[in-house]
Order: sequence, then C-alpha cells, then structure tokens
Amino acid sequence: MGKNSLVFVLSLVVAGLGSYLIYPLLSTPPVPAVEEKWWGPGEPTKEDASVREMKINVSENVLEDLDHRLSNHLPFQDPLEDAKQHYGMNTRLLETIVDHWKTKYNWRERENFLNQYPHFKTKIQGLDIHFVHVKPKETKGLKVVPLLLVHGWPGSFREFLETIPMLTTPQLGRNFVFEVVVPSLPGYGFSDAAVRPGMNPSAIAVIFKNLMARLGFNRYYIQGGDWGSMIVHVMSVLYPDRILGVHQNMCFVNTPIANMKMFMASVYPSLFMKQEHVNLIYPLSKMYSYILLESGYLHLQATKPDTVGVALRDSPVGLAAYILEKFTTWTNKEWKDLEDGGLTKKYTLTNLLDNVMIYWVNRSITTSMRLYSEAFSSDYYNQQWDRQPIKDVPSGCLRAEHEIAFSPDFILEEKYENLVHLKDYDNVGHFAAFQEPELFSKDVYDFVDKVEKLPKEKKK
Repeated sequence: MGKNSLVFVLSLVVAGLGSYLIYPLLSTPPVPAVEEKWWGPGEPTKEDASVREMKINVSENVLEDLDHRLSNHLPFQDPLEDAKQHYGMNTRLLETIVDHWKTKYNWRERENFLNQYPHFKTKIQGLDIHFVHVKPKETKGLKVVPLLLVHGWPGSFREFLETIPMLTTPQLGRNFVFEVVVPSLPGYGFSDAAVRPGMNPSAIAVIFKNLMARLGFNRYYIQGGDWGSMIVHVMSVLYPDRILGVHQNMCFVNTPIANMKMFMASVYPSLFMKQEHVNLIYPLSKMYSYILLESGYLHLQATKPDTVGVALRDSPVGLAAYILEKFTTWTNKEWKDLEDGGLTKKYTLTNLLDNVMIYWVNRSITTSMRLYSEAFSSDYYNQQWDRQPIKDVPSGCLRAEHEIAFSPDFILEEKYENLVHLKDYDNVGHFAAFQEPELFSKDVYDFVDKVEKLPKEKKK
C-alpha cells in the first residue's frame, strides 16, 4: 500500500471513529418511559382521590421546643477578621438572624399570613401532596389560564406567595388571568416524603401531572426554577399535549455538545454573544471556579444527605445558617463581600424565616436533600434528560444576571426549539419570584401573552 493510500485509509478510520463517538452526542435519545410508582408505605391500595382543605396549625409543643433550642444553643465560633461571608455564613450575621427569630418573629402571626391562601392536600401515588390553589377573584370577559408554579431547594411554596395576588389579579391590557397551583415537592414542607428510593425529578413530574389532572386541568402552563426548572422541563417532554407553555427562571443547558460549544466560543466569544454576556461567562475559569465554590453542598447532598440531615434536623440555628447562606451568594455573587450578607437588600428576615420554619416544623430537611441523591443516581443519569430538547411546547426564559450558571442564546437553542420569550434582568438572582415578585409576575404574564397570541398552527 502506497503512502497516499495509507493516509487515505487512516483518514477514513479517524473519520469513522469520530463519527462513532460524536454522533451519539448529536442525536436525541428516545424519550424515557417513566413508571407511575407507588411511593407510600406498604403495597399499592385503592387511593382516596378527594381533595381536602387544610389549615397550617403547628402544635404548641413544636413551638415550645423551638424556643428552647433557640434560647439554649451553644456559643458561636468567632468569625475570622474581615471574613465577611467567605467562610460560609458569618456568625455575627447569624446572631442577628437568631435574635430576630427569638424576639421579633411570631409564628402564629405568620401562620395567619400563610393561611390567607387556600391550602389543600390530596393522595397521589401513596403520598399526601400539599398545594396552594388560588382562583382569580375577577374573571368577567377574561380567559382563566391554569398555571402550575414549582419551587426548588432550599426554597418552598413560600417563594411564590407575593406573586399570587399579582398573577390572580387582572392586568391592564391582558385578556387573561391566572388560576394558580403551587405544590410542595414530595419530601418538602407539608408534602409526604417517599418511603423508598427513586423520587427523582421525572417521578415528581408524573406526580404533578396527576395533581393537575386531579384538579380537572387537562391543559395548563407550567413554571419553575431550580429543581422546579428540571421538573417542568421533564413535564414538557413527557406530556407536550398537556402543556400550553413552559416558563423557567433557570434556563441552563448541560450537555457535552453545549460544553464543547462554550469552550470553542472562548477563542472569540464576541462572535457568538453580546458583550454583556461575555462578561458573565468568560474567562471560563472564573465561571467554573464560582460553580465549584458554590457546589460543595451539592456533592454532600448527592452522596450522604441523611448524615448532614441529622445535624440540621436537630438544630434550628444550624438549619437557618445552612439555608440562608444560599440566599446571599445565590441572590448576588458579590454579597459574600458584605458583613450582613446583603439579605435585607432584597428580602426581610421575617420572610426568610418563614421558609426556614416550613422546613423546621415539618422536619423535612433530610427528605428534601434526598432529591439530590436521586437526581445524581446512575438510574436517573441514564434517562439522559439533559439531552432531551423541548421541541413543540412554547418556551420562555427569565434569565437573571446573578443566576448560578448562565447559558447564552446560541447554547439555549440546543434545548429550547420553540423559544418564544427570552429576557435578561440585571441585579436579579436565583430566587427570582421571592426576590422580585413584581418583575417575576410581569415576565410570566409577558410570556403567556406571547403564547396566547401565537398562530394556531404554532401552538400545541
């Protein structure tokens, strides 16, 4: 064989090998089949399909125990000089939070606040699922649009409560108004936890599909951030005929091809994206170092959630530190340089403690963290949801400047094939609905307005 022939043969081999390795990354895998499993104790039984009203009413014993623990916690370790929030939550900030909890926070008053909205429970696949369900007060001449709002960790249904009045009140110039359903994820807040392994985002997607069907909704909009973003993504892929549109405030693509594109674009990023986006992403070492800095909790919860859960279930002070630390840097990366963590710039301590209390009074921190272990299991990884695009369902993204990870337009196109709404917001972070309820509500309205005005042939 001559030299040219050998080069030709080697070229064919390399091309063939490259195609063999790369083609699977470029192709879309089949949509996984997700079983409707029984997650409650014992064997499956005939389920009570009733929807039951509930009021939040924590026993006095729980509150007395909390008061005792807050009043008798061990002295805090002194922070290092000028440490700000760089070593985790500064204990001087924690002292302020605990003092507010002991002297200014009144759970019975907060119960009344939470109970201003109708709360319900219903049995689905063996679990009692809690949800808030609010109908609009005025509907004359308006289309009533069902909307499912899905939270993540370390959040709860509490994140959405300021948005509910805005979403369920008619807006000038809009010919529709929302009927809102806000569930607690299984194992979070007032929803039961699974008694066996496997409660991952696709399993939750099935439960929430069944919840909406139980309430009589065959077609509806969905919205989510954090875990909620992953759950509504799965719902859009599994049930495109049920989903009118999907809105997310954590639009992120994490596939081999997307990561390769991000790396290649680093050579000349301004060719691929706006300069303001370049500054958020590049150099990649800056973005990845931030993700590494902020993801230590994730590795722990994805591997040993029950171990750390023991400590957090036992100490309300530890629970508050663990949860509220995320509301600093996840709202604004620069807040780690502030003595007060920036918390009262966008939130109130009372509102933040509402969220902590929902975990504490239900002892749900361990069961909430197990979602990480299930989502990073080999079983869930093999379902390859990251590589499932949302094809036909109209999609919308609220893209926040301070989100944990940022995906530019040319990357989002890989996942969102029918992206009808994409808007960037400065000075907004991971907890968009909780941090900026008015901005969040308007963005959801803007997205649905666009979908409602689409030509019939472009709607699902």
